[in-house]
Amino acid sequence: MRWIRAVAVALPGLVLAGIGLTHPSVLTPATAHHWWSMHIVLLPLFPLLAVTFWALLHGDRTPLAWLARIAGYGYAAFYTALDVLAGIAAGLVVEHDGRTGENTARLIGVGDQLGLVGSWCFLVAAGLTTAALALRGGVWALPGGLLVLVSGWLFLEHHIFAPYGVLGQVGISVGTALLALATVPPGRHRAAAHSLQPERAT
Repeated sequence: MRWIRAVAVALPGLVLAGIGLTHPSVLTPATAHHWWSMHIVLLPLFPLLAVTFWALLHGDRTPLAWLARIAGYGYAAFYTALDVLAGIAAGLVVEHDGRTGENTARLIGVGDQLGLVGSWCFLVAAGLTTAALALRGGVWALPGGLLVLVSGWLFLEHHIFAPYGVLGQVGISVGTALLALATVPPGRHRAAAHSLQPERAT
């Protein structure tokens, strides 16, 4: 089951990396149609990165885990705004007008600001998820968590643009898979600790 879970949480990042390889580096009238249509495809995919955190934290009811879930929701909400404004809307405006102009700049500017909030929420969610899993399963959660954090920084700086944004998504994919493999199911570490306690004399 761990391997199946690892593959499942790795898939969103890998799919985003693949799409990122086709992402135009600049929005122009020549790239506008691909720009906005690609971001429609991305609309249901970006939030799946938050779902990977929720899947990794399944069954964990600690305050740390709930804070991680809330941060993941923040990422999904604010990064979707970037996708809609700077991706779909800006691309449609450029395709319609045949040029980039003030309206396009406004859409991209507001989208980038909201996306920045979402990216920071992603980093917070990654850090809190790593901490929650490390408390549950020990230091084996740290390599995957650190990889997600470093890759999340590339995500913040480069979106999914090639090459660094694509590399960031691959890193997030590998990191979440490592976290899944290192995860100890809730209660198992407590049960193990309880089994080591000496029985009381009757």
